Parts: sequence; C-alpha cells; structure tokens
Amino acid sequence: MKNKIQIKYYKTPVGELILGSFDDKLCLADWRYRKMRSSIDKRIKSGLDADYVEGSSDVIEKTISQLEEYFSKERKEFDIPLLFVGTDFQRSVWDALIQVPYGKTDTYLGLSKKIGNVKAIRAVAGANGANAISIIVPCHRIIGSNGNLVGYAGGLNAKKKLLELEFSLL
Repeated sequence: MKNKIQIKYYKTPVGELILGSFDDKLCLADWRYRKMRSSIDKRIKSGLDADYVEGSSDVIEKTISQLEEYFSKERKEFDIPLLFVGTDFQRSVWDALIQVPYGKTDTYLGLSKKIGNVKAIRAVAGANGANAISIIVPCHRIIGSNGNLVGYAGGLNAKKKLLELEFSLL
C-alpha cells in the first residue's frame, strides 16, 4: 500500500494553493492552477511513493495559520517543517531561496552565486520554477537582472501583489 500525502485546498488573497503534508512536514504549498501542476504532482508522489488524499493535518493547519498572518502583515518568517522533494541541485536552490529576506529581491544570477555556481543561471531558474512550496520558500522574491518581474507559477499578478505586500512593511 502506498503512503498518503494529506492535501487541502486553500484560497489566499492572491490565488488558490494546494497544501500537502507528509510525515509531519509540509511538502506542498503550490498554486493549484499553475502550468506545471501535473509534473510537480508527479515528482512529489513518485519521490514519496505516495498518493494525494484530501484531508488535513497539524502541519497544514499551522501553514494556513501562518499564511493568514503573512497576508495580514503580522508575519515575515515561517517556521513550518519542510520536506523538499527534488534533486540535490534543486534542494540547494530552494535552501538558497529561503535565505532571501522578507521585502528583498534577488536575481537568478545572485542565487547562482549563493550556491557557488555562477554558470548555472538557467538551471537555477528551472529549479526556482520547480519550487513546490510557494510563498514559504519565496521564489516570488526572484526578479530579472534588469529589475523586471519574470516568470512565476502563480502568475506575475500574484508575484507583484506578494512583493507589494512585503514592501509595504519596510
């Protein structure tokens, strides 16, 4: 019998997320209607040898509570136990993303430097796009080298709103 990933849909002020927990950790907080939905789901289910089952868990409820505090401008950092499902390279990029401070932005080149591989800009962009734990692992804080908003799984409008929310508290 396969393992189970508890999932719950959650509507934020900027779009709907699918939240997932496995083994008392958050493995999914991703945009429900993103283009890569099926490939992200496949990677997570395969990596954990598990299927999605609608329900909730303490981790999901804690995530919802912290996201509500974030959107109410009462929280700048999350303390949710995370479970990254991806390659070692992807996990290194996601770890670097967590280091980008609230209300600040960085670029793909900046992230490449942080992981010690300045030539990996495209691979870093790909790993950024494969991030399945949006907002908490703040891929919305990554912008183009020219300062423009570029690619975001939740859409550029959601990215803009998240950055505006964070900048409004600085």
